[in-house]
Amino acid sequence: MASMTSPRIPFLPARTHSAATAVSSSSSPSPRRALKCSSSTNDNSVHLSSTSRPRAPAADGVGSAGLNGLRAPPVPVADSPPPAYRDPHGLHRPLTTADLMGTNGETLKVAYQGFPGAYSEAAAKKAYPNCQTVPCEHFDTAFQAVENWIVDRAVLPLENSLGGSIHRNYDLLLRHDLKIVGEVRLAVRHCLLANRGVKIGNLKSVMSHPQALAQCENTLTELGIEHRQAVDDTAGAAKFVAEEMLQDTGAVASSLAAELYGLDIIAENIQDEKLNVTRFMMLARDPIIPRVDKPFKTSIVFSLEEGPGQLFKALAVFALREINLTKIESRPHKKRPLRVADDTFSTPIKYFDYLFYVDLDASTADPRTQNAIRNLEEFATFVRVLGSYPTDDMNGWIGFIWAVNPAADEKSAKVSQLVILSKSRKAHLHQIRKSAA
Repeated sequence: MASMTSPRIPFLPARTHSAATAVSSSSSPSPRRALKCSSSTNDNSVHLSSTSRPRAPAADGVGSAGLNGLRAPPVPVADSPPPAYRDPHGLHRPLTTADLMGTNGETLKVAYQGFPGAYSEAAAKKAYPNCQTVPCEHFDTAFQAVENWIVDRAVLPLENSLGGSIHRNYDLLLRHDLKIVGEVRLAVRHCLLANRGVKIGNLKSVMSHPQALAQCENTLTELGIEHRQAVDDTAGAAKFVAEEMLQDTGAVASSLAAELYGLDIIAENIQDEKLNVTRFMMLARDPIIPRVDKPFKTSIVFSLEEGPGQLFKALAVFALREINLTKIESRPHKKRPLRVADDTFSTPIKYFDYLFYVDLDASTADPRTQNAIRNLEEFATFVRVLGSYPTDDMNGWIGFIWAVNPAADEKSAKVSQLVILSKSRKAHLHQIRKSAA
């Protein structure tokens, strides 16, 4: 098995400008904490407030009684000024789907984890095409940046079609009070990068994120590159190789990273499985208004009491209402890792306690979904809706299939649910060596 070391690359984000304009309200918010992510001086954050039209007070608090025992209308105070007129067009309105999905994001600052050129930055650009992207060192930093009004949104990975779930972000969803307002799927196409003039035969080592290395394990081995170095970020690996001018070490990263850091692309699409897609979540401080006229997904998390059939009972509240579940994920309940249950035995039994993350193929605007969640709350120990948001369409996936296999048509791609017949590994490796020669 290939050896792997884990050197840590120092994170050097873009220079931080002056903090964004603070948002003031009658209840002063908590002081803003310094975060390791860059920001601009423009604050385009969207905030909501509620206003009510003032009422004229009554003379004695209640209306006076009439002849038939009925109360007359309250008598206005003589010196009371008339209520001020408020233009309804000047009031803040709730966020809608159009605010999050239908605009090109020109005024939005969007946080992502990693260095410029990371796949997360590409996902942020796909979600909000003209946004200002803000790199952050850690996932937690991106969450905090949204909470502290440094940025407007965050786009972070949630699961990969090959590597599975990103458990860290599932845990952070509970730790922070942010809402999922959308999702975006990004086709991941790994490239082997090296400094100018370096050939595949010169490479003895390659560095990248652990998941990227795992996704290219077989291809790298067949190319004769045995040594692996795991780092925090794919784009960070490309940056390190370029800055250190390494001649015997390459990086697995995106083509954008090669362009940003002046590296040559020695080989493209080196992932072992050609259909490699990462699903990203779009986070905001406020939820969007759910709808029923377009496909929506709802993400929830809940915990249950220990006992036979509890999980079956929880899932049945959706099955009986014909609500499809697209994903279920269990994570340890960190605030209550063990649960003691009384038993017929003399010694109490300790069970692991879990949280269940579930994605529903439905909107919270649908009465069936509302009734199902209310039913779940009747016996679950904890229920929280993480967000109800539009689902990402399949158009990008079909385009990815055509890019990998132009012979595949749209009908066959949909019927096979995006399972395609790619070239054999031997032919693919021969093509890589030929193009790199």
